[in-house]
Amino acid sequence: MVKDWDVPGASIGIVQDGQLIFTGNFGTKTVGKNEKPDEHTLYAIASNSKAFTSAVLAMLVQEGKLNWNDRVKDYLPYFSLFYDPWISAHVTIRDLLSHRVGLGTFSGDVIWYKNEGSAEDFIKRAGKMPQAFDFRGGYGYSNLMYVAAGEIIRTITGKTWGENVQERILHPLGMDRTITTAKDLDKKGNYVTAHGREEAKNFPIEFEDWESIAATGGLISSVSDVAKWMIFNMNHGIIGQDTLISSSNRNLMWTMHNVNMVDHTQPNDLGRHFSGYGLGWNMGDFHGKFMVGHTGGYDGMITAVTMIPEEKLGVVVLTNGHQSPIMAATYYAFDQFLGTGNKDWSADLLKRSLANQANDTRIEDIKKARVLNTKTSVPSSQFIGAYSSDIYGIIEVKEENGALRIYFEDAPRLNASLKHWHYDTYEIIWDEKHAWFNFGTLQFILNNKLEVTGMDFNVPNDDIFFEELKPVKINP
Repeated sequence: MVKDWDVPGASIGIVQDGQLIFTGNFGTKTVGKNEKPDEHTLYAIASNSKAFTSAVLAMLVQEGKLNWNDRVKDYLPYFSLFYDPWISAHVTIRDLLSHRVGLGTFSGDVIWYKNEGSAEDFIKRAGKMPQAFDFRGGYGYSNLMYVAAGEIIRTITGKTWGENVQERILHPLGMDRTITTAKDLDKKGNYVTAHGREEAKNFPIEFEDWESIAATGGLISSVSDVAKWMIFNMNHGIIGQDTLISSSNRNLMWTMHNVNMVDHTQPNDLGRHFSGYGLGWNMGDFHGKFMVGHTGGYDGMITAVTMIPEEKLGVVVLTNGHQSPIMAATYYAFDQFLGTGNKDWSADLLKRSLANQANDTRIEDIKKARVLNTKTSVPSSQFIGAYSSDIYGIIEVKEENGALRIYFEDAPRLNASLKHWHYDTYEIIWDEKHAWFNFGTLQFILNNKLEVTGMDFNVPNDDIFFEELKPVKINP
């Protein structure tokens, strides 16, 4: 699978009946180097961290420090959504954790991406995002709401999310390789390099530090440590003689709070009958057996943690590239253990993945529509100035050495040069390579007096939505 998918490296672990019974480590930690990972090698597990957030909150519920149905504003008075006082006042902790507040999937991730601001800043800015569906009326996967959950933990305990996870979960479970900030990578050693992908080739990128948004995806862990986490969960919150999560809270977290539609008119590969989201966990079934887990997407790494609790069977797949066979490996392992088939999941899912990539013509369409030998409507000097985005802050356009440059407040790693594309549109030439996007343009917006009033971004990707910024020029 690693070879066929051209992912730099992968580490896989299989747990059964309370034991880590298999580990497989393939490829390399870094492209171009012969450095094989092992079961202790660290990878960012990203959104697999969300279940740790719900677990900490469950412990606080058990300690009588909060209730699942408490309103977020009782802990974060500045919390708001959609300029709607009623919704803002009624969002509960369960709403945050089950992606049902009304935000669209990944909406607002551009607020925190590579931004040096604080979690509180991000939550305040999230309040100005547009509503995608009715409150509690749909599913919109929201990283920002988990950032808010992390701030609730900090407000109640006086300690950071990372400190709580360390004291309440990592230490009791003996997850001594797992860290909550990339700043500790060199202390631990033995970690992979993250890789982006461009023109069918992997390239190394920096390890991101998600400490400020750790509640939504900040953990860095290994196969060996994640195995301990799976065993703990399949033992329903009990470690040794200690019950860290009560049976009622285990059941609540593994109850669907948000239900996804399953097409019952067609057969499906998993024999799936239901699908939904609990509190930090995805849920469904695999050929009639309850299946619970999550995936994680991080700059240059894709991971999955999946369990079939009634079989005491769990699979963790950690990879350090963006074209990743996480679910192919997971389903193949389940088939072998459960006798549910011998499907070539790798070939099937790779074919689908490549087809999806081929069908994504967004960048190609922009390039085809380019009109050569055009000029801007006004002198480019009129594009210079400060622009304000309600959800972001200040974005500046400056002229340096006869060319335009763009600067993002609090996110200097997004700074870029601007190269004329056509008419009033410029190509964005990023100062550094990014994992989720590469090509992009921005169009300067003019009114009927030919005054520059703002700009629109077009950066095709499925995760970081620059088009949400909509900056308006200050004093056009």
